[in-house]
Amino acid sequence: MSARDAASGTALPDIAALAEQLRRVTVEVTDGSQLLGSGVLWPAGYVVTNAHVVRRPEASLRLVDGRCVRARVLARDRDADLVLLGVPGTGLPAATLAEPESVRIGSFVAAVGHPLGVRGALSTGIVCAIGPIERQGRSWIQADLHLAPGNSGGPLADAAGFIVGVNSRAAGPLALAVPMNTVARFVQAARG
Repeated sequence: MSARDAASGTALPDIAALAEQLRRVTVEVTDGSQLLGSGVLWPAGYVVTNAHVVRRPEASLRLVDGRCVRARVLARDRDADLVLLGVPGTGLPAATLAEPESVRIGSFVAAVGHPLGVRGALSTGIVCAIGPIERQGRSWIQADLHLAPGNSGGPLADAAGFIVGVNSRAAGPLALAVPMNTVARFVQAARG
């Protein structure tokens, strides 16, 4: 912590610990041979990822410990770019979810995924805007961090490691993530 941070009482996050925490709840989504993207281990044995990542009724997931499991699509929302996968078995770690409205402009955020086949890569930045872009009706978390193919579907988290959104795509220099309120509504509706 710098003298300025100590004087202001603001502690910087332990980035290495944050990266490790997020890697434990981030899966690789594949079709068995090719990396398609990332996913977030959700509470109660689910995985949330993007609809553009999983286009078939099933997907293969590779966990951080190297195990591979099959998952089936339980729900899909193409407009929100979300898919809910059911994962057999128990004992998987689950992400800690942020309160839906906790992220703000200026918040520190981190993304973990598997860009271009690099496992568990971390990217950090700040939230630049929250809201619609390009005359679209849906809202996005817009952050100045780098996403590449393989990051889609992975977690966007705050400094404490709470998931604030699901990364979707890049728009120029900005990363776009589906906000937690949209993701939470989707999962709740899918689970009935």
